[in-house]
Amino acid sequence: MDAEKLSLLVADDHQMILDMLSMHVDTLPDVELTTASDFQGALDCIDEHGPFDVILLDYNMPGMNGLEGLVTAKKLNAGKPVSIWTGFPTPRLINEVLEKGGAGIILKSSSLRSLTNTIRFVAAGEVYFPMHLLEAKNAALEALETPLSDREYAVLCQLADGLSNREVGENLDLAQPTIKMHVQSICKKLGAHNRTQAVVNARNMGLI
Repeated sequence: MDAEKLSLLVADDHQMILDMLSMHVDTLPDVELTTASDFQGALDCIDEHGPFDVILLDYNMPGMNGLEGLVTAKKLNAGKPVSIWTGFPTPRLINEVLEKGGAGIILKSSSLRSLTNTIRFVAAGEVYFPMHLLEAKNAALEALETPLSDREYAVLCQLADGLSNREVGENLDLAQPTIKMHVQSICKKLGAHNRTQAVVNARNMGLI
């Protein structure tokens, strides 16, 4: 790779998207693009070329296993920024990406010019999230009569994945009695009788 150029790796299982990106990046004098068609291909690229200045990983491509792919790629990329690349983000994804140490969420629907600016922004060490996604999440939280705490919101996101108290505790490094307390508080604040109803209510409210 050219040391004077920003090295970018984009992994996506849709070849048309990769072709469009390649055509655009070819017009940029300061960006060098490498592409992969699945997660294993992305890991192979990191292994072959070394760390990239920025990596974009398609959230739904084969091999990602949710955000575990982000964690793996981040370790192999020597701490350099790794972002999630998706066309259908949800408010809860913001919280999860932050927890996993990701450099944010970049939309596939972004214009090519906006995408270029965002990539440079992330390469500079910043974290990027679409403004409308942040606004939707904040509006939903503010609409609650009693707002959820950051920790309660993190627990709620885990519940939405169907995890048990033990699994949530392991993921968030919290004791099971603490998780149980948070679940009870979440249910009360969301007007739910149990965790399943709490998740349903949260989705209806646009919280997750």
